[in-house]
This record gives sequence, structure tokens and C-alpha cells, in this order.
Amino acid sequence: MTEKALRLGTRRSKLAMAQSGQVAEAVRQVTGRDVELVEITTYGDTSRENLAQIGGTGVFVTALRDALLRGEIDFAVHSLKDLPTAQPDDLVLAAVPQREDPRDVLVARDGLTFTRLPKGARIGTGSPRRMAQLNAYARAHGMEIETVAIRGNVDTRIGYVRSGELDAVVLAAAGLNRIGRIDEVTDFLSVDTVLPAPGQGALAVECAADNASLAAALAELDDPYTRAAVTAERSLLAALEAGCSAPVGALADLLADGQIVKEMRLRGVVGTTDGSTLVQLSTTGPVPETNDQAVALGRELATEMLAKGAAGLMGERAH
Repeated sequence: MTEKALRLGTRRSKLAMAQSGQVAEAVRQVTGRDVELVEITTYGDTSRENLAQIGGTGVFVTALRDALLRGEIDFAVHSLKDLPTAQPDDLVLAAVPQREDPRDVLVARDGLTFTRLPKGARIGTGSPRRMAQLNAYARAHGMEIETVAIRGNVDTRIGYVRSGELDAVVLAAAGLNRIGRIDEVTDFLSVDTVLPAPGQGALAVECAADNASLAAALAELDDPYTRAAVTAERSLLAALEAGCSAPVGALADLLADGQIVKEMRLRGVVGTTDGSTLVQLSTTGPVPETNDQAVALGRELATEMLAKGAAGLMGERAH
């Protein structure tokens, strides 16, 4: 008897469907089973409010998790940066596949790069983290920009540039890559200019904790280096959130000597959305071999950042 198809829960957006489709294909290959996509509408998809106002984290995730717990789907695919840092006991993060490009990118009129934008350029983004770092860079380099809070899918956001309403928008490279629109990018923003969101570019494959056989099958898609990196980034975020609701950027990367990976470097930033105050630090340690070691790296950097004044930025949000 043929096993019945696995049901993969996904948001309905073009990007979510694209990345879920890629995971579905990988799961078919490792399990030999059919996978069908089950489209689920989340609160974050229907609300038109600013993400910072409706809670940001979790708004794209809760409906998928509820469907998992009710047994309506077998597993779900999330953009990892959308996941709240606390993992529910009854769900397991079965796989974190290899990460896409974590950088932020600019899509600007007339093919402009960030540093060539005209004086007073209006840059759209829905992210307080991006606003803080873009404004800080502009202040440091004598640029005059205006960051404008926007929402909507990729088409909507790029549409603001095409219509002339905005000079540029900032998006995630990974998302544009996954929907085949990376050629519209006019500038890749260096992580030295804008650190990405914790987990940006990575996907999370989640299933019920009591479905051990499915969790084991999905674990075939796991990339240990990506998991260690995003675990460190999210540990930093969790520790900062305890005393800090300011915009947070983080990126863990591997430092190699030739072909041999030697260490993991974790960079973090927290700041006010107007860019007037930024706390940016990094730490380096052995490549984590366990989840606990990755968590410890994040907590260590968070402690240093809080001591350097990140705690004083509490409550700073995009308005």
C-alpha cells in the first residue's frame, strides 16, 4: 500500500510557497513519499498594521503551529527569522536546511547603489532593525536619507520604487533569490553596513514532537553549521529581548583557515531607529558542537552588549 502524502503547511504568499515547494521536493527525495502543500492564512498576512505594532515575532507562525497541533498538517516550513525564540515543548525544530544569502539588498530607481542615493532619498522598509542601521550609516557618512515604514509583499514593495513613490526599498536577498527576482537588486548591502535579522536567509522545518519517525526523516535536511549559527543568533536575541525591545541584528559566520573551519564569529547590533545610538559588538569562539555551546555564545555576546548600554535602548521602537 502506498503511504499517504505528507501534508506541508505553508503561508500563502509567493515567497512562502516558493520556499515550501523547495523543501517539499527535498522531503520527497529523502522519504520517497508524496508531499502536498496546505495553504494557511496567518494573522500577519491579513493584518495591515505595522509589524512592530502587532508584535512582530510570531504573527506569521501561530496559525501554522496551531494546524500542526490539531493534526491538520504533518509539518510546517517557516522563515526562521519569523520564529519566536522560545520553542514550544510539543513541537520540534526537525531541520534547519542550508542557509541562503543572509544579506539585505537594495532595490533602487535608476540602478542606484546605497551610497549613490540622492540627498533626502526616501528608503522603504518594514524593519526597525534596518532603519536603525541605515540611519546610523547615513549619519556617520554625511548622507541625508529618510526611512519610510512600509508593509506588503515583494511586488508591493518594489512597486513603490517603480511608481516613483520611494527612491529605494530594502529587502532580504534570500527571498528575492527564492522567487527568482535577484536580478532586480541594485546593491547588496554589506553585513558591515547592515547586520541581518537573527536567522535571516534560513528556513525552519517543524513537526510535532511526538512524531519521532517524521522528525528523524526531516532531520536528513538539517545543515549543522547553519543550525549552530542561527542558534547562536537567536540566543543573543532571546537574551537581549529579556531587557531590550530595541531593533536587533545578528550574524554568526564561520572563520576558516584554508579548508579547515576554525572558529565561529558572532556579531550583534542593537540601536535606536533614528540611528543616533548603536551598540555593535562581536565575539569569537570554537565552532559549537552542541546546541548548548551555540546558546552560550549568544548569551555571552548579549551580556557584553547589555553592559555596553544596549539595556538603555529599551523600548525604542519604530513609530
